[in-house]
Amino acid sequence: MPPSHPFDESLCALAADMKAAGLVWAPKVGDFVWDNGKGIGYPSPFPHRIYFILNINRFLDIFQTIETMIDQLVWLPAWHQARAVCSDLKIDDHVLKETFCSQNGFTAENDLRIIYDIILSRLRI
Repeated sequence: MPPSHPFDESLCALAADMKAAGLVWAPKVGDFVWDNGKGIGYPSPFPHRIYFILNINRFLDIFQTIETMIDQLVWLPAWHQARAVCSDLKIDDHVLKETFCSQNGFTAENDLRIIYDIILSRLRI
């Protein structure tokens, strides 16, 4: 059975790099987040302290404000969210297509890693 999400430790690290490089995130229901600072005192339903925001108010109970939540958590954009970030950053589809075509094999983890790498490269420009 495949994992319930594609986020492994290396994707979490890439997401943290994207955050450090300036990726903007507005928390909302449906987001995956990584609690690398161990601010959430409850067990994670997923490996690596990854949480899914099902109820934003529950997270606000923990972090008090959206700003603190943004500061303390790392957003893990899902594939469709990462594609939207690419669009926001004006990353052309041909860049993604060329990069995907040059890779060996397609998996949820690899596809997302490719998109994260492209986003990170653009943020660092």
